[in-house]
Amino acid sequence: MKNRQAEIIKHMNARELLYHLYLSQIAFFVIGIVLAYFLFTSMQSVREIFAWQPINIFVIGTVVALIVVGVDLVLMKLVPKRLLDDGGINEKMFQTRSLPHIIFLAFIIAFAEEFLFRGVIQTHFGIWVASILFAVLHIRYLHKWVLFISVVIISFILGYTYEVTGSLWVTIWAHFLIDMLLAYKIRADYIKNKNKWKMGVERDGE
Repeated sequence: MKNRQAEIIKHMNARELLYHLYLSQIAFFVIGIVLAYFLFTSMQSVREIFAWQPINIFVIGTVVALIVVGVDLVLMKLVPKRLLDDGGINEKMFQTRSLPHIIFLAFIIAFAEEFLFRGVIQTHFGIWVASILFAVLHIRYLHKWVLFISVVIISFILGYTYEVTGSLWVTIWAHFLIDMLLAYKIRADYIKNKNKWKMGVERDGE
């Protein structure tokens, strides 16, 4: 069943993927709101997870994001491409997006997922439950063991960051930077390859 769902997602076009992305993030946020209503004892306890800590947010959050992105880039160089292949889904999603749209998507994803998995689930059920659920719900990674393990590790790193700082904004910022930078790389690589192809066509036509 999970493999079938992954195949369906894999064969969606860019527009369908975008629709699926927005729908999933709305679902995550709504589920987070419903769970928060039953699990938190008061609005004050909800506000506490959103502690505003500028130094932790922009220093620790940025450092965590850069480490994750750096390791991810190294993996892309060292690990066979087939082990990191998600079926071209991320490429379809981000390679033709405008930079403002990438920034907007990265924020929506970071906020919705961090609120549900770190803010609600981890706060009440612990870091391992949140990390495993986070990875399992990334359906397309379930049959790619390198991708699955990397998502679990990233989720655990974000979870540990939340445990240490006690502020959801730190992990939201880190998650936002990770997604934005990697999406921007996909877009930049696409433009670079497209320009190379154009130059090759022009040379062949001379």
